[in-house]
Amino acid sequence: MHDGGDGMHEPRVALVTGGGRGIGAAITLALAASGFDVAINYRRDENAARHTADLVRAQGRRAEIYAASVDDAAACVTMTDAVLADFGYVDTFVHNAGIASRGNAVVDTEPAEIERLWRTHAFAAFTIAQQVLPGMRTRPRGDVVMISSVAASAMAGWSAPYNMAKAALEALARTLAKEERRHGIHVNVVAPGLVDTDMGRRLAKAVMGAGDDIHSLDERMAFGHVCSPEEVAEVVAWLVSDAARYVNDQRIQVDGGTF
Repeated sequence: MHDGGDGMHEPRVALVTGGGRGIGAAITLALAASGFDVAINYRRDENAARHTADLVRAQGRRAEIYAASVDDAAACVTMTDAVLADFGYVDTFVHNAGIASRGNAVVDTEPAEIERLWRTHAFAAFTIAQQVLPGMRTRPRGDVVMISSVAASAMAGWSAPYNMAKAALEALARTLAKEERRHGIHVNVVAPGLVDTDMGRRLAKAVMGAGDDIHSLDERMAFGHVCSPEEVAEVVAWLVSDAARYVNDQRIQVDGGTF
């Protein structure tokens, strides 16, 4: 693996969508700890993105932040162009940005919700991949990691927009894994279960009766605790490391074996 720490090699550069907070921030910091420079995409929370970037810089790595709502394909292209202009290349792309669906049955779901989630989860990944893959093919190693969800396994009711979007994301990942392997690019999926993030806390409160404290669910969870963002991030960092140099086209659930 290229390591920029000794000054003799170019650093690996990661683009992490939704990289300023939650699981994305944990991934950003785990990659920085592994020697990556990181381009952090965020939608609205600039303060969180700046804070995460500061933590990356405190580790001696480079970080820049980029505002873009990834459900807008043109914004994805503009953002990725800016990243490539600033860093010169991207050899690791982690698509983590995501939004939840509203919990309606199919018959009560607005088509616009289906389209927005599909654009955020799947079409954004497609658009950004198109932008970064040509340059990634020229790097010593490339990695694409799609952050999916156990929802794509469970396919629970009242969540068609989310289920459909994550299924499309996983289909894209599996397709890319075959197409890009000959270029030295690994494509894998990480699928967390319930995670202690803002989105996870809202879900736990609305669906699982957690109240205001998600950790009230700890005793019901695998290994006695709700999954942390760091536990997801460490799997991502492993997937893009030399330790996983022969791992491709895999889907790893980070849910303690619940599903």
